[in-house]
Amino acid sequence: MAHPSNEGLDPALRRLIGVILLGGIMGILDGSMIAVAADTLVKDFDTSLSAVSWVSTAYLLALTVSIPVTTWAVDRFGGRRLWLLGLVVFLAGSISSGLAWNIGSLIVFRVLQGLGAGLLDPLMLTLLARSAGPARIGQVMGLMGVVGSSGPVFGPIVGGFILQGVSWRWMFLVNVPIGLLALVFALRVIPDDRPAPGEHTAGRLDTVGVALIGPGVAAAVLTLSQYAERTEFATWQVLVPLAAAVVLLAAYAVHALRERGTPPLIDLRLFTSRSFSASVVLSALVGLATFASLFALPLYYQQVRGHDTFESALLLAPLGVGSALSMPLTGRLSDKVGSRNLVLGGSLLAGLSALAFTQLDAGTSQVWTAVVAFTIGIGLGSVGAPTIASLYRTLPPQKVPQGSTVLYMLNQLGAAIGIALVALLVQSAGDGDALGGFRHAYWGVTAALALAAVAATQLPGRARPQEPAAPDEGAAPEEGAAPEDVRAPDNSAEAPASLAAQGDVL
Repeated sequence: MAHPSNEGLDPALRRLIGVILLGGIMGILDGSMIAVAADTLVKDFDTSLSAVSWVSTAYLLALTVSIPVTTWAVDRFGGRRLWLLGLVVFLAGSISSGLAWNIGSLIVFRVLQGLGAGLLDPLMLTLLARSAGPARIGQVMGLMGVVGSSGPVFGPIVGGFILQGVSWRWMFLVNVPIGLLALVFALRVIPDDRPAPGEHTAGRLDTVGVALIGPGVAAAVLTLSQYAERTEFATWQVLVPLAAAVVLLAAYAVHALRERGTPPLIDLRLFTSRSFSASVVLSALVGLATFASLFALPLYYQQVRGHDTFESALLLAPLGVGSALSMPLTGRLSDKVGSRNLVLGGSLLAGLSALAFTQLDAGTSQVWTAVVAFTIGIGLGSVGAPTIASLYRTLPPQKVPQGSTVLYMLNQLGAAIGIALVALLVQSAGDGDALGGFRHAYWGVTAALALAAVAATQLPGRARPQEPAAPDEGAAPEEGAAPEDVRAPDNSAEAPASLAAQGDVL
């Protein structure tokens, strides 16, 4: 399928973007909205805060487990049918959660909701990347990034607004009209890409891989969630899932690298690409910095400045606004100038902003804290969209679903690490020293963003004109490899036939 290289987005693509983002926004908001309802749920169900924490943890675990299967299923059944299935499952989970009668039923229904989100979230990336093509991927990913980056920030604001006027149940039931609208529009707008009988390219499902990588990554997320909750490493609640994660993921690595008939669920040879490896590392670091900020900033506003939950959520808004403004701009620019310098600049700006947060005290002007939150949002947004665009430009089209899976899974792991990082560093400051804990947390975020700046140097730079690929070769050209990155001789106009030939292989 040819993708036009003009700067604008044609009407059909704009409609597709709108429909995809309408469906995807539900899961993005729900992932963070419920956080502000913890105290309400404790009182309403007469239960403990530890039990309520599983309302979020169960959702995240179910989401993580279902992501890898999406890689195989999108080629086996088609992206449109899978998207519709994800919407139906998510809606069923939302309605059930809104009608939950005790904390146990709510946790079970959140698992159902998480399974639906595990289909929708990576499919957002895959469907948009396939429709946009390499020439417009940065622009499209920038638009998608507005939703992805602002959702975690505005989720608590929406949740706080709902709790002020109606029952917590409407945090879930509000998805029903949105989901039904998204379902109707998806039926009309998303093209039918169902493979003809016997023509699908997915092959047999790697069932061994499913049994290893899904539970393995879920165990890793559970380890970090438990560590964040308990702020203590040497407990069985942390060590057991950690051991399970190590064993399962190591077993998957051995399994995936073996030569056999059934292709692995995720091909680990993707990581031989320097650009791909740098992109997924950057995605993890952006997830870390974003979610660390989502937890550390409310801590500062509530415990140091004395604001309530809703006010603290509103004071997070500059971070989301900064990210939402920068993502479309830098995504579009990356189509012209490449990703390396944009991501490097964004990492440095976000890192300097995080460093500024380490200097705050109880009397710092809230105008200044809002400005710093805005600039860290601009920096993180300037990393996010060009990083995603770089990944999709450097992958052959048939590897896009696998790339989406790895990118999203590592972003979720980064988010869990960010939460655990804040909990650890706040605990290290000692009880009663909320300001010290906040500063420690942002020293950790500063270090993570310094690593992001280093990883940014491994991304490709400005795109060079290249001859089109031969008709029988589906690999996308390497995005903007600088002259020193190109390993091919002068006759390198010949299109690469595989990822290993794309000029950035280590």
